[in-house]
Amino acid sequence: MRLAFVANETEVAQQAREALVARYASVPPEQAEVIVPLGGDGFMLRTLHAYRRLGIPFYGMKLGHVGFLMNHYQQSDLPERVRRAQSTRLYPLAMQVTDIHGRQHRALAFNEVALLRQTNQAAHVEVGLDGEVKLPALVCDGVLVSTPAGSTAYNLSAHGPILPLGANVLALTPISPFRPRRWRGAILPDATRVTLRILDPGKRPASITADFFEVRDMTRVEIGQSRDEGVQLMFDPEHNLEQRILDEQFALD
Repeated sequence: MRLAFVANETEVAQQAREALVARYASVPPEQAEVIVPLGGDGFMLRTLHAYRRLGIPFYGMKLGHVGFLMNHYQQSDLPERVRRAQSTRLYPLAMQVTDIHGRQHRALAFNEVALLRQTNQAAHVEVGLDGEVKLPALVCDGVLVSTPAGSTAYNLSAHGPILPLGANVLALTPISPFRPRRWRGAILPDATRVTLRILDPGKRPASITADFFEVRDMTRVEIGQSRDEGVQLMFDPEHNLEQRILDEQFALD
């Protein structure tokens, strides 16, 4: 089995890579059957962005602080673990952003797209779905559009819902909403096109981030799922992603 080991810059991840390469050898990602990221969820996301166009599955092992998208680290029997692994297809969100200078930006997010205020003043955001304005003025610190895989991350911290992986839905979650006071977000079909427009970008500027790509001083963004740019993640049968998302709904810590 041709494996490509890629590791975070931390000492523990680099040492683990050296041990795995000595044991199993390693090929460049472009020649691999499976890419094996070593690190935490942040490193996994960066690896997905870096190599997603290769169309190769990813089998991550946790050597970081958070490892929701990773398997347990273990050196022994790795080829057999990979053969037994169950595959999950993740589809990213694509955002198309316009900034105050009229420039266009496009980026993908496997976790969430996050709109955030840039100054001490709350953002005033118009929220539209499929071309129809649903909230003429949402006053808030920010807004998240989250995938099921990302629903246990920033979305959960903002009191958004945890989404089952196969539910074909997205989470639209406000961050510290002030007006309307009772609006706590929505669960949307994954084919929904979400449009967020800043009502006063000069006085109340906002930034928007897709995973790690940020655009500051944005004026408008359109967000929708991209079914053409998915990636394949592999998990040990006893630790598959769908079960983890289910278990997270009963977590007590």
